[in-house]
Amino acid sequence: MPGYRAAMADSPRNWTFLSNHAHVLVCLAADPNSRLRDIAAEVGITERRVNGILADLEQAGIITVFKTGRRNSYKVERRARLRHPLEAHKSVGDLLKGVL
Repeated sequence: MPGYRAAMADSPRNWTFLSNHAHVLVCLAADPNSRLRDIAAEVGITERRVNGILADLEQAGIITVFKTGRRNSYKVERRARLRHPLEAHKSVGDLLKGVL
């Protein structure tokens, strides 16, 4: 995947259709062993913000975090429902099918 800065270089305005939470989720679905720094670079946010988003996703039951030595790996719970009322009839897996 191209990094955020490279993808947005030709864009007249810096906005996207998906939130940073969705971008982090896409990164985890693509590579469950991603490091915070790699996700941060890919999404274009700080490692601290990625850490907060991971906590949000874990608390919502959208990801499960596994400790492997000093590293984390992540399982995306594809059956989890999307949170906004407009898309609550869809699952995380439905979202990822459209993106990956």
